[in-house]
Amino acid sequence: MKLTLKIWRQADSSDPGGMHTYELDEVSEDMSFLEMLDVLNEQLIEQGEDPVAFDSDCREGICGMCGLMINGDAHGPEVTTTCQLHMRSFSDGETITIEPWRADAFPVLKDLCVDRSAFDRMIASGGYISVNTGSAPEAHSVPVPRDDALRAFNVATCIGCGACVAACPNGSASLFMGAKITHLGELPQGQPERDSRVVNMVAQHDHEGFGGCTNIGQCTAACPKEIPLDVISQLNKDLRTAMRHGH
Repeated sequence: MKLTLKIWRQADSSDPGGMHTYELDEVSEDMSFLEMLDVLNEQLIEQGEDPVAFDSDCREGICGMCGLMINGDAHGPEVTTTCQLHMRSFSDGETITIEPWRADAFPVLKDLCVDRSAFDRMIASGGYISVNTGSAPEAHSVPVPRDDALRAFNVATCIGCGACVAACPNGSASLFMGAKITHLGELPQGQPERDSRVVNMVAQHDHEGFGGCTNIGQCTAACPKEIPLDVISQLNKDLRTAMRHGH
């Protein structure tokens, strides 16, 4: 395959940045999208140019490190992570536009790399369950209804990649936050801190500069783990309950 790549290049957060065009002549349809970028970077290094910076780690769709806007879509045209997107999803001679996550709360570090530490601070503000350290309790000591356990497991598949934020016209992280609130709120162990958790996480969300949710639904459409939109309803319900309780 021959491809034309239009890639956002930005030296650092203070640099205005801009789109640069590159040509690739030998791309296999069996390459992953990140392997294709590796080929480009090898070509740039051979030419004495600065390679394109992008994030990746496991390259197995598990960790959530990868994440690019590809032709305007978070993670590209398939419902998967960028690292699991393959070049057979594109056509010979196609022009592909590649940008970093586009959100005020995710400032660009360099090129296609953004700072997603806002997610870490949201988790630190309340996305956890406080437990005593020591040996694990006996598995049946705290019964969990089957439906609650399944829902908790399903929404816990969120990998925190940030696609929901990048896809949202408002730059909201409500799907990410709703997944964490719902995951922990479905479990008996999550009940003691349920009210303070949602209040603190929403406050941190707003402090980080994420936008408000207007139920557009682009977040769940872009989510590689298919987190359902109703976790945002659960988030709002928990927040209303916490406010009634005086938090």
